[in-house]
Amino acid sequence: MTIYIKRFASALLCFFFMLSAVAQNSMPASSPTPALNKQIVAFVDKHMGKKIGRGECWDLAKYSLNEAGAKWDKAFKYGKPVDPKKDEVFPGDFIQFENVKVQFEKDGGIHTETMTQHTAVVYEVKAPGVYVIAHQNNAFSGRKMGTSELDLATVKRGKLKFYRPTN
Repeated sequence: MTIYIKRFASALLCFFFMLSAVAQNSMPASSPTPALNKQIVAFVDKHMGKKIGRGECWDLAKYSLNEAGAKWDKAFKYGKPVDPKKDEVFPGDFIQFENVKVQFEKDGGIHTETMTQHTAVVYEVKAPGVYVIAHQNNAFSGRKMGTSELDLATVKRGKLKFYRPTN
């Protein structure tokens, strides 16, 4: 009987060790969201459903970055470039769309969106490459700020440039 107890205890210990190793590898530690990014998200929360400035997509970047005291070029570079394939993307990061075509399935049909020049804020990171974005002057919310989902796997052409706000 003692040999069975030792084998059971050994097997149980092995199981918990393996379970711990799997949990550590499958749930990578996420870095904390930068403080300036949190200010951008707070701006978005405060103005959700409202028209910012003239209702242009760019106005969201202009007013949120200026209110947060961020440095930017006053054009389309909203801070430090971020590579979503290598770097962690945070809520409060900006995305600049250039000649982007997105195609996805919804309600049993294939939908296509094109964005020649468009600006959005990452509002939520659902998974790597899958974001809820906040933006205005779009098909989802018109000239008022609203949210929609962006899955990078649905981008068929064009460039997406990600930026992290800086002081």
